[in-house]
This record gives sequence, structure tokens and C-alpha cells, in this order.
Amino acid sequence: MIFGSSSKTAPEDRIGLLQKSAYAVGMFVNNLQAAALPAMAVILNLGLKVDPVLVGLLAAIPRAFDALTDPVMGYISDNTRSRWGRRRPYIFWGAIASGVIFALMWQLPAGHSQAFYFWVFLTASLAFFGAYTVYATPFVAFGYEMTPDYHERTRLHTFANTVGQAAWLIAPWFYALMADEKLFTDKVQGARVLAVFIGAAVAVLGVVPAIFCRERFAQMPTAAQTSGGVWKNLLDFFKTFGQTFRCRPFVKLCAATFLVFNGYQLGVSFSLYVMIYYVYRGSDQLGGHLQGLYGTLMSAVTLVIVIPLTGWVATRIGKRPTFFCTIGLSLVGYALKWVGYNPNHPNWLLYAAPLVAFGTGSLFTLMGSMISDVCDYDELQSGQRREGMFGAIYWWMVKVGMSAAGLLAGILLRLSGFDVNLGAAQPEAALFWLRVFDVGIPLATSALAMAVIYTYEIDETRANEIRQILEKRRGKRPA
Repeated sequence: MIFGSSSKTAPEDRIGLLQKSAYAVGMFVNNLQAAALPAMAVILNLGLKVDPVLVGLLAAIPRAFDALTDPVMGYISDNTRSRWGRRRPYIFWGAIASGVIFALMWQLPAGHSQAFYFWVFLTASLAFFGAYTVYATPFVAFGYEMTPDYHERTRLHTFANTVGQAAWLIAPWFYALMADEKLFTDKVQGARVLAVFIGAAVAVLGVVPAIFCRERFAQMPTAAQTSGGVWKNLLDFFKTFGQTFRCRPFVKLCAATFLVFNGYQLGVSFSLYVMIYYVYRGSDQLGGHLQGLYGTLMSAVTLVIVIPLTGWVATRIGKRPTFFCTIGLSLVGYALKWVGYNPNHPNWLLYAAPLVAFGTGSLFTLMGSMISDVCDYDELQSGQRREGMFGAIYWWMVKVGMSAAGLLAGILLRLSGFDVNLGAAQPEAALFWLRVFDVGIPLATSALAMAVIYTYEIDETRANEIRQILEKRRGKRPA
């Protein structure tokens, strides 16, 4: 374990401000799509009265589809050869397509059956996630290959995630905005209008990294370097998929992310219900306002403190020790949420937000940099640059978990005894179990993630050794 940095970043390994900023804009777009969908999906239950189990299926099925398409897109991106590179064409067209589809998928008319809403929204969601995959998978891979330096990788992901955090800063206010009776006749109309603005932002800003970023490994050898037809490429895909899962450091990063992020996602699925029906006894507007305050505070702390501090600490004591520090702080935050859910003192919940923010706020800054190190480790073993496949499978694991979390959230909501038709008169047992799910699930999964990362083996010394071997083998490729 390293508790101090022994190397400085060479000038040729630095990423220029233009490219770093362009990649950060893409991170904002990536996060906006990830944040907007679950923030708005509550409209299906609270606005259109769709059964929570069906809402859970609408969250789970597209995520499962998305998880299947991600590795395919990663393989395609890794093996693409064009005058514009391996990643940029997909980022450009994927941004436009996903923005347009997102704007259209929320234009749901009122007064139809649950079956109508289920099938229409499911079809639109599958189309959206297909386009989102075309954008996100090459975009994430781009970030893994932009610099060969151990610490510059952390700086890149610190900068990009700081800018990208702005999406999570505004998303908690989406429900309050859609439910604002001064702006819209009802929540459903609010969702229609909001979706148009979000879709436009995705389509316009999402093309920025495709235009301004440049690739380092456009001509590296890959599994499909020579043409062999559909059958050969299919065999190569499954071979590459299996090789990725045999990379032990990578599997540990996937497992830790799965536990931290999806544990948080499953727990937070119940937060708005607790705020509305436990803290404020049925008030939509007060509950939405508290969620906005909590989410904004959490995102602001993440933006101003957590991500910059994570990057600074990681370049001094190492990425793995930093993970233990930040996730440990989040455990304290989750425990404080139980006390913070107090109908007599609603704002007590805000004391937990800064500590909870250290969990998800630090996660992708550290993991993005650590996966870049894993890609070098893999090249040492395979002789290939497979950032697309690693990024795809990493997010495949996340999305499988999100799919399961979405489905499980609907089931647990039903099992808790919650019934939207009862309004403010929810059973006390239901409100108790909603709080247990909200607090207990991420508390347990984050603790397990710390146990997994305890055995992670790539530190700064090992990463620099791998880089030296690779550069002797294939030469240097500066940022």
C-alpha cells in the first residue's frame, strides 16, 4: 500500500484544457441522462397511477436490455477503424439520437389504461437505451485512454466528474418542478415540457467531445484486426467478453461499484415516499421540496468538496486508501438518515447529506482512474487495447444491478404495505419498512464493497511498472 506519491506527471502526459473541458461536457450529458430518467419515472406512479410493480418492470426491462447491448457496443467501438477514429462517430450520432428520443418518450397523453402506458413507455425506453448505449459506451472508453499517467488519470476524472455533477445537482428538483401548479396544470404536463428541454441539452452538448477530443489508440491491434466474417467476429466477441471477466482487478472494481452504487440506488428509491408520507404526512409539495433541498445539498457538497478532495487525496495516499476513507464516511451518513427522518424536525435530514455524498460522489472519480490502470494491466496480458469492452462490462455490471434494483424497489414497495390510493393514511408499518429499506440497504452494501477493495492489487508502483514494460514493447503514446 502506498501512502505517498513518488512520481510527477511529465508535460507530454498532461491533457490539454480544451480536450479535458470537452470530455467534461460529455460527462455532464452522460450524467444528465442517467439522472433524469429515474427522477422523472416517479410520474408514472404518482401522476399516471401506474402500479408500482409495473413501474419496477419499466425500470428493470430496459436496463436489462441496456446491459446486454453495452458489451456489444464496446466490442464494436474497440474494433472500429474509420477516418474519425474508434469512438467519435458513435458519440456524435448517439448524442443526437438519445436526446430526440428522450424528448419524445415522455409525451404521454392522460386518461389511458395502465397497459397502454406500460407498453408505450417500454417501447420508447428500449429505443432510448439503445441510443444511450451508442453514446455512453464509446464516451466512457474515451476517458480511459486519454493519458498514460497514473495521476493525470485521476485529475481527468476529478475534473470531468466535477462538471458532470451539475446534472445531479439539478435532477433532485425535477419532481418539484413538474408538480408546480403555477407552471403546469398537472405533473404529467410538467414531465412533457421538462423532457423537451432535457432532450435538447443532450443532443446539443453531447456532440462536444466527438468534435474536440482526439484518440490515442486509433490504430492499436484488436481481436478483430483482420476480417473474418460474422461468425469470426461473434466468436471473437465472446472470447473477449470471457477474457475481461478473468481480469481479477477489474472484477473487484465491478463488484465494489455494484455494491456501492446499486445499493444507493435501491435505497434512494424509497426516499421520496418517506419524505412525502412519513415526514410530511402526504404533502407532495413539501416532500418534493425537501427532496430538492437534500439532493441539491448532496450534489453541491459532491461538486465543491467530495470530488476535488477525492482527487487531491488520491494523488497523495493512493486510490485504494482513499476509497476506504470516502466510503467509510458515507456509512456514517446513512446511519444519520435514520435520525434525520423526523416529522417534528424535517431539516435534520440535511445533516446526513454531506456524509452520504462521499459514497457515490467519490466512487466514479476513483473507479474511472482505476479502470484506466486495469486497461494497461490487460494490455500487458493480451497485447490489445480494449477500453470499450472494459467500460461496457463495467457499466453492464452497474446496469444489471440497476435493473434488479428497479424491479426489487417495486416489489419491496408493494411488500411494505404502501398503497398510493390511501394518500396520507399510510399504515405505520409501511412507513417503518420504507425507512428500513432506505437506510439499511446502502449501509450493508457499502460495507461489503470495502471488504472487496481490501484485496485490490494495483497501486502506483505496480501501475508505473506496467507502463514501462508496455512502452518498451510498443513505444510511447503521449496524451
